[in-house]
Amino acid sequence: MEDYLALNRANWDDRVPIHVASDFYDVPAFRAGQCTIREFELPEVGEVAGRDLVHLQCHFGLDTLSWARRGARATGLDFSGSAITQARSLAEETGLGARFVVADVYDAAEALGETYDIVYTGLGSLVWLPDLTRWARTVASLLRPGGFLYMAEFHPFANILDDETGTTVNSDYFQSGPEVWKYPHSYTGSEVLEHDTSVQFQHGLGEVISAVAAAGLRIEFVHEHDHTMFARFPTLVRDGASYRVPEGRARIPLMYSLRATA
Repeated sequence: MEDYLALNRANWDDRVPIHVASDFYDVPAFRAGQCTIREFELPEVGEVAGRDLVHLQCHFGLDTLSWARRGARATGLDFSGSAITQARSLAEETGLGARFVVADVYDAAEALGETYDIVYTGLGSLVWLPDLTRWARTVASLLRPGGFLYMAEFHPFANILDDETGTTVNSDYFQSGPEVWKYPHSYTGSEVLEHDTSVQFQHGLGEVISAVAAAGLRIEFVHEHDHTMFARFPTLVRDGASYRVPEGRARIPLMYSLRATA
């Protein structure tokens, strides 16, 4: 636990150049005008033009800049200096006026020094955070009255299923405490990471909702989705930009989205 932040920062610093060069993120398509926000997120967030939006744990800024492309006054925050350097470079290249700040998410209020209409956090963010109560309080401190948190995440239910078929329960949904992972590659390809160790934290859906509510935010909705954005299990079939359980098989929750108002 004492080393989780340093281990994860080194791991993500290594991933940045690999991700920027990868087909997975397809930076050339973004430079050409592509938006990286998932289709279901756009109506759930609503109009962002002229609104102040902060994207926590923004990595190298594609989603942040996509919100800027849709008219938001966007700010991105990430703990990786390498990621923020790339984000600033992309902002300059594309002429999108986003601000990027290096800081741990728990230090966001002090590092940013502002409040926002929208706090946005995207897929794969919460697994890196040990304390959701503290995170939710940080989110609440960043919101103006009437502003809202919007988050989209991978559903924790999928993490208890076997990786081969996605049909057998083989992990504890109520696992608590840190889990140390050692992978030689990132999820984008075969390049070897020098810093291949990371520390992750599983959070059930009830824990997330309870933390947000306890921070004084009013839950507007929690939507569970039967699709995901990558081949989480080999048995999933592609459906446009998404992956789903094959037709005729019982569906399972693969992602969820939540919106809560200050």
